[in-house]
Amino acid sequence: MKIDRRRALALLGFGAAAPLTAQAQAQAPYGGPVAFEHGVASGDPLADAVILWTRITPKAEGAEQIAYAWRMNPVDRRDGGAKSGTGVTGPDQDYTVKVDVTGLDPARAYTFEFEANGVTSPMGRTRTLPVGETRELVLAVASCSLYPNGYFNAYQAIADLPQLDAVVHLGDYIYEYGGEGSYGMTSAVAGERPHDPPHEIVTLQDYRVRHAQYKSDPSLQAAHARAPWIVTWDDHETTNNSWMDGAENHQPETEGDWATRKANALKAYFEWMPIRNPAPGAAMTAINRSFHFGDLASLIMLETRIGGRDLQLDYAKDLPIVDGQADVPAFRQRLDDPDRRMMGAEQEAWLAGELANSVQSGRKWQVLGNAVVMARVMMPAARKTMGEEAFAQAIASLPPGIGVLVERWERLSALGLPYGLDMWDGYPVARERLYDAIAAADARVVVVSGDSHAFWANELYDDEDKLRAVEFGTTGITSPGAGDYLTGVEVGELFAAASKEVVFSDQAAKGFILLTLTPDAVKSELMTVSSIVSKDYVTAVRKSFTVTAQESGVSPLKAL
Repeated sequence: MKIDRRRALALLGFGAAAPLTAQAQAQAPYGGPVAFEHGVASGDPLADAVILWTRITPKAEGAEQIAYAWRMNPVDRRDGGAKSGTGVTGPDQDYTVKVDVTGLDPARAYTFEFEANGVTSPMGRTRTLPVGETRELVLAVASCSLYPNGYFNAYQAIADLPQLDAVVHLGDYIYEYGGEGSYGMTSAVAGERPHDPPHEIVTLQDYRVRHAQYKSDPSLQAAHARAPWIVTWDDHETTNNSWMDGAENHQPETEGDWATRKANALKAYFEWMPIRNPAPGAAMTAINRSFHFGDLASLIMLETRIGGRDLQLDYAKDLPIVDGQADVPAFRQRLDDPDRRMMGAEQEAWLAGELANSVQSGRKWQVLGNAVVMARVMMPAARKTMGEEAFAQAIASLPPGIGVLVERWERLSALGLPYGLDMWDGYPVARERLYDAIAAADARVVVVSGDSHAFWANELYDDEDKLRAVEFGTTGITSPGAGDYLTGVEVGELFAAASKEVVFSDQAAKGFILLTLTPDAVKSELMTVSSIVSKDYVTAVRKSFTVTAQESGVSPLKAL
């Protein structure tokens, strides 16, 4: 199922905005009361440009076009560098505003704000990318914020960081679920934070309202106002376990055409997120892009969900049972099919080129912004690791459904099968092609990953057992991990015991990763917040790791 490019562009509303004078001639701008209820944001910084974003909410019925002004000022207050402009927004863009400001100075911090009908927005802060020699880069890496499941304390902790160059968000910025009994609604604070609208989102208006709800959160607004964001999506920006031509949580018989739902989700995403729209003529899923931080690092953002991904395998559906026994060889034959892709062929070629160009340009590090865990993560053997008595006690203390899940882990672990088929483990040949591209470029790769609601520190080896990269997986802002369900069980330790590539994992903590890059090393601090059900919390470092640059490739991880 494909989306016609012309239809997609029309659905997304991607076209050059008419100048204010032309719009005003067509219809006088609305002059009534307005509010900036969703804060301000910036994103996709370049050395000379950045996206500025806000949303203007009309406070009276019948508003059509709203005129606005924007302004930027250098924080250093040196002469020159201030920018300003005007424009209009309206219902076709859900009253969102996105300005691509060009002609900026590299490595310079700016404040920015908007004004409409005499009302001034909150002030934001942004920064352009450096050129030339760069000695340090500080990134906050985040993912998976489930609104009903807790307060966004981790976003506030990001906003409060004393040093921050950019926020890298790896997806599941919103969730599509809604209604009584839906995901997250068992939280202690869900009663005051139910999803809006109170049902699963499908239509364009549904997705717009959900984005608006998330951006109404003051902690998320503070994180957006703190620094520019660089984002990619995972599945919940559309719906759970989505792939190129469908999704696990999309039922065409009741929810309509998948292409229409996907276009609705992406139109709302591009309206509400500080990301550049696709280039004219490009597919709306073409958000693979790179950001170069001087001579220090390239951040290469991947789209691995709906642009080229083939349907995920599923143990319940795809593991054959013959005479009561699992036919593992037949399953592995399907799993190892070289035609199964996580990214399309053009995406893979683009990534190989970006890695090579970054190395040839003399940049020390290549950071891959990647939505799902890349390491080989095996099914944990809880009984073997914990011992029979401790395992039996743990199972007895679990809710029945969770106990069944752990027993299923045990069966699959005995078969030597991977944990997550929705992760790169479900596309092992595609992963090997990625490792081949790293080797061909002689790149020093650090992968940052989201999706799993858990912290990870992993070493990534190819099929010839050569270390090709390291990976730091960030836990959720609020989304529940396996450790939230398997209370009293050190689930992260089970994964580490079962998986050669897993150096460390915490499956219950909530927070983000603070990544500090220098020419010689990359330091990853796994930052936790002590609570997501109280607004009183403390921030702490759960664990720190460092990886050093080698003449070729990267070192193994070292715990600090």
